[in-house]
Amino acid sequence: MKNKPRIFVIGSANMDMVIKTDHFPAPGETMIGGEFSLIPGGKGANQAVAAARLGGEVCFLTQLGDDVFGSQNLENYQREGINTSMIKRNPDKPSGVALITVDKSGENTIIVAPGANGALSVKDIDMATNYFEAADMVLIQLEIPLPVVFEACKTGFNLGKKIILNPAPASELQSEIFPFLFLITPNETEAEHLTGVKVIDEKSAEDASEILLAKGVQHVIITLGGEGAYVHSREFKGIIPTKKVIALDTTAAGDTFNGALAVSLVKGGEIKDAVIFALNAATISVTKMGAQSSIPYLKDL
Repeated sequence: MKNKPRIFVIGSANMDMVIKTDHFPAPGETMIGGEFSLIPGGKGANQAVAAARLGGEVCFLTQLGDDVFGSQNLENYQREGINTSMIKRNPDKPSGVALITVDKSGENTIIVAPGANGALSVKDIDMATNYFEAADMVLIQLEIPLPVVFEACKTGFNLGKKIILNPAPASELQSEIFPFLFLITPNETEAEHLTGVKVIDEKSAEDASEILLAKGVQHVIITLGGEGAYVHSREFKGIIPTKKVIALDTTAAGDTFNGALAVSLVKGGEIKDAVIFALNAATISVTKMGAQSSIPYLKDL
């Protein structure tokens, strides 16, 4: 049997506290919400779970608090079959948490308290050389300190690994990081933040992609929500649409996309096919509530 794609995910882990609401409260407004859920989340963890459920052999590097949320998250990753040997428990910081409200159209607002995620250090990357070497693909996001992101990208690149950077949430990136990247996957907001181009259609997506390619990135995928994704690679350039569904909750759709994309790219084939696979996974995720609770399994696709 062919080995599973080996994905090394470096990123954040949170516990999501989710409240459903008819509409988002205005400043100073107190309102009665609906159902409350406690769901494992965090961009790094979501992408690790997505990659594991969709056929990857995943190792996850993160930091958790030495608290009940940390224990629940660790047990959850182990149930998903994720290698947790690079997860550190921090006795001095709480586990990261996210406060999420979801309105009736499925849109969300999120506030993250990073907790132990903010304590990840360059030293953690230096101790992970063996995991970089074993990986087929390295997947990173920006909910951890930016010096750690830079060191992870540089380390992976120097070891000859393909790096996917999901630049979320939108942050300032030093120019030296871009040549390390095999692929960058911003959404429209993040693409504008990185390039100054407001992405509103295919032409503006192309303009933003050209700027990112000029910075040294090999391939660009700009996710466009319900419109699909714009791809700019050697193999294909243009928008790939996604199936239209009624969104219940868009939380973790982008994370599902990135985890699925990493697995599909390692399996081989063209970027276009990998994007179609990833869009299908993300589309399924928006029809369910929550972050990791919404991520599909390979059989669902």
